[in-house]
Amino acid sequence: MEEKRKLLGIIGGLGPASSAYFYELITEHTKAARDQDHIDIILSSRATTPDRTDYIVGRSDKNPLPAMIEDARSLETYGATAIVIPCNTAHYFIDEVRRSVSVPMPSIITETVRHAKKCGFKKAAILATEGTIHTGTYQREFAAFGMDCAVPDEAGTKRLMEIIYDEVKGGRIPPASELYEVTEPMFRDGCDCAILGCTELSLIGRQMTGDPRIVDSLTVLADVAIRLMGHETTGFPESFR
Repeated sequence: MEEKRKLLGIIGGLGPASSAYFYELITEHTKAARDQDHIDIILSSRATTPDRTDYIVGRSDKNPLPAMIEDARSLETYGATAIVIPCNTAHYFIDEVRRSVSVPMPSIITETVRHAKKCGFKKAAILATEGTIHTGTYQREFAAFGMDCAVPDEAGTKRLMEIIYDEVKGGRIPPASELYEVTEPMFRDGCDCAILGCTELSLIGRQMTGDPRIVDSLTVLADVAIRLMGHETTGFPESFR
């Protein structure tokens, strides 16, 4: 029998700009000489999914999980053979979403921490939403991999939320210098890498590709997704080999 074609399902819209960038990363880094060499992808971009952080920290009673489960099931029904969620905060719900489908669903957080470990880093600065930091998802993964990590202080977290919500989600990509205002004190305190643990921050990370201390979760997930679909990657930094 002919092998079932591999089809990547993406639960997107969390937010829309980072979902579009994720699609761009996959396309750019898939080794291909023609259209037909690229990955088959189905992207569900439900931008109206309730905000993950607001629900997690109790600012809203609108649960994003039902929409995420509905999208996962729709993607599987369409034929997706694996599903990814290019949103770190949404990892809080991943176990329940995984139980709703029967196809693989790798975790952006687990894969990012695994990559940081492979790179030889010892202590990571976690740059993420208030929701991600509040749930401790990155902290638990780093502990499981035997690594140290740190989160920004209250002022640093507040600044990250301003960058993510007021700037990137508001349609303006700030200069990387604004993100370095948060990372530099953490580097001075002993962190040897910084995790872009919010995919909105990945849009700023495009300006930071020359800094080996920066680990971009969205780029890591793109690499994982390409290989999961059985394709060869190209153009990633040396650390991905």
